Amino acid sequence: MVRELVVLGLFPAAMAFAASSDLVSMTISNRLSLALAAAFFLVAAIIGMPVAEVGRHVLASLLVLAVAFGFFTRGWIGGGDAKLAAATALWLGFAHLMDYLIVSALVGGALTILLLEARKLPLPRALAGTPWIARLHAVDCGIPYGIALAVAGLVVYPETVFMRALAG
Repeated sequence: MVRELVVLGLFPAAMAFAASSDLVSMTISNRLSLALAAAFFLVAAIIGMPVAEVGRHVLASLLVLAVAFGFFTRGWIGGGDAKLAAATALWLGFAHLMDYLIVSALVGGALTILLLEARKLPLPRALAGTPWIARLHAVDCGIPYGIALAVAGLVVYPETVFMRALAG
């Protein structure tokens, strides 16, 4: 029972927290990314993931971190987004990395278009008094891309080795 709760709950809860945090504050805590990475090793041990497979997941994460860090240095994404993408890649490994990147790009593109279009409209008075909504509506504010990264992680997670371990 505990095994199922950990496998079914840790990753989705972290993704939900990351998305909501980015939406409300435009930040993703370093502690969240570190906790997500640490939880991977715990869950990998719980399901008996072979060490070689753990190593491949680590390589996928390092690759994503390197590319995402390059994006961060160019100002294309935030640092929290880069770390969240790498921590998520750790869970997904190479087997699901391309699916994750495609889904996050599609969701991120839709989110960006939605926010850019919404920012062209006046913010209703009832919402203008809420600081995070007013900030999100501001034209000089970025896009909370952590939402797209989290949604993509949740879309891909059911196909992972972790979920197969529960079924088997």
